Amino acid sequence: MNYKQGRYSGFIKPLFAFIDLVIINVSIYLFEIHLNSIYTFCLYISLVWIIISVKNHFYEVQRHTRIIQIIPLLFRQMVFFTIILYAYIGFFKQHDISRLALGNYLVFTFALVSIFKFLTTFLLKKYRAVLRGNTRNVIVIGKNEKTRQLIKTFNKRSDFGYKFKAQFSINDNGFSLEKCFAYIIENDIDEIYFSVAELSNRQINTLIDFADNNLRVLKFIPDNKDIFSKKLKYEYYDYIPILSIRTIPLQEPANKFFKRLFDIFFASFIIVFVLSWLTPILAILIKLESKGPVFFKQSRNGFNYQEFDCYKFRSMTPNEEAHLHQATKGDLRITKVGAFIRKTSIDELPQFFNVLFGDMSVVGPRPHMVSHTNMYAQRVDKFMVRHFVKPGITGLAQTSGFRGEVESDKDIINRVKYDIFYVENWSLLLDLKITIQTFINALRGEEKAY
Repeated sequence: MNYKQGRYSGFIKPLFAFIDLVIINVSIYLFEIHLNSIYTFCLYISLVWIIISVKNHFYEVQRHTRIIQIIPLLFRQMVFFTIILYAYIGFFKQHDISRLALGNYLVFTFALVSIFKFLTTFLLKKYRAVLRGNTRNVIVIGKNEKTRQLIKTFNKRSDFGYKFKAQFSINDNGFSLEKCFAYIIENDIDEIYFSVAELSNRQINTLIDFADNNLRVLKFIPDNKDIFSKKLKYEYYDYIPILSIRTIPLQEPANKFFKRLFDIFFASFIIVFVLSWLTPILAILIKLESKGPVFFKQSRNGFNYQEFDCYKFRSMTPNEEAHLHQATKGDLRITKVGAFIRKTSIDELPQFFNVLFGDMSVVGPRPHMVSHTNMYAQRVDKFMVRHFVKPGITGLAQTSGFRGEVESDKDIINRVKYDIFYVENWSLLLDLKITIQTFINALRGEEKAY
């Protein structure tokens, strides 16, 4: 089975945020505000701007967002920024600050940020409309007035960046979801839109399973029927309501930024203060016991099903089955040094280099060997949902008792359930909790750490 490989640029929104930060920091030098410490002020306003932006969803301007919707975003951003900026005077006891100059700075900054916001929105729309950049292939399932309006929107509003490829009518002779699925795979369709009114609950569930297992985005065209009791994301494309079945917090640029920041700092700390002295010691012990490399490299599937080289300290004697079979209890391939470093999870530490390179995260669904991933993708429902985020050195499933060898289908099914919960409910606090619990488990030792 073929799975979606490519994704869209995740750098556009962080770049816009960076430019806004440059604007609000550089503009300070144009006004005589009489600051005691300009560096403290710059740090303060930068942190304030980021926090307000996250809470205000300032950079969550989607391709279908109308210009009129940007105005209240800008207004809320600048109101909160102004209030907290003037709080700086009392908080840091800056009595010599010129209130007038600070006001002029705010007006100037608001004007520049607003111009940049509208300009970038306009340019992105032109980029998609004229150059056909960053387009997404879409199909529509269903044939009624709402689907007709949606298809008209896709074709008319080229600035949205959607390329309408096909419509499947439920009433056509020979219609089947299997034909739709084959078309989606063969034509590299990114997003599927379907009318809830025309599909049975069984067909909807089949469609959801397909989308989950093939990393496709599925969106509803709602009617008055009761759909699901899940949290649904409600959007408008012009005046057409659209529902998304799954929201993934880590697809939001701000969340992605903070998680990446956490990964870089944590991985750098481990590499500098642990691996720098531990690696030479382990290298000597591993080499003394058996011939072979110190590090073990294995291909695994990560974000969007892309393969990457996952690193470990070698814990087995070199063997041809290392890439095919998991370690089992009493496995004769495991060396004495290997048994210790596996029991304490020390063998996983080189994966912090994978984190630094961007292939992995500190916390996330554990990546499997390529051969096992292909097998589980066929056998375990919604297994592919795990690949909507980066894989982790540790994860919620591992701290919940589902680490190590997969002895039965129950093990992998429960692991996937915890992984999907993590994907849909991510927070930085959850990452910290899992990281701490992993450290505690490593000190205690785990039953399946072999």
